[in-house]
Amino acid sequence: QVQLVESGGGLVQAGGSLRLSCAASGRTFSTYAVGWFRQAPGKEREFVAAISWTGGSTDYRDSVKGRFTISRDNAKNTVHLQMNNLKSEDSAVYYCAAGYRTLVLREQDKYNYWGQGTQVTVFS
Repeated sequence: QVQLVESGGGLVQAGGSLRLSCAASGRTFSTYAVGWFRQAPGKEREFVAAISWTGGSTDYRDSVKGRFTISRDNAKNTVHLQMNNLKSEDSAVYYCAAGYRTLVLREQDKYNYWGQGTQVTVFS
């Protein structure tokens, strides 16, 4: 069993930065890929970024490439999402998710555990 807790969300002006964190419980966290997804009001939840369980592979949706960076520290059971040059369209509730040895990082149904989400609001 893995429990995930997100933190780091908040209110930021366009062009600013936030760093989201996903803290995981469980001894086998290093065997889980971790993804970040987001859901804006009235929209479906969408893939944002993901990192393999080894940390050797990452994937990003096109709209955040070059602005967001995902990283993990297996020793601390933590995954971070550094978000720079934020835009109003990045506003959403951000969720982290863990998938046991998940290889297809973009598919939500490949993830077994989800956090409760953290709100990110970007204003102009």
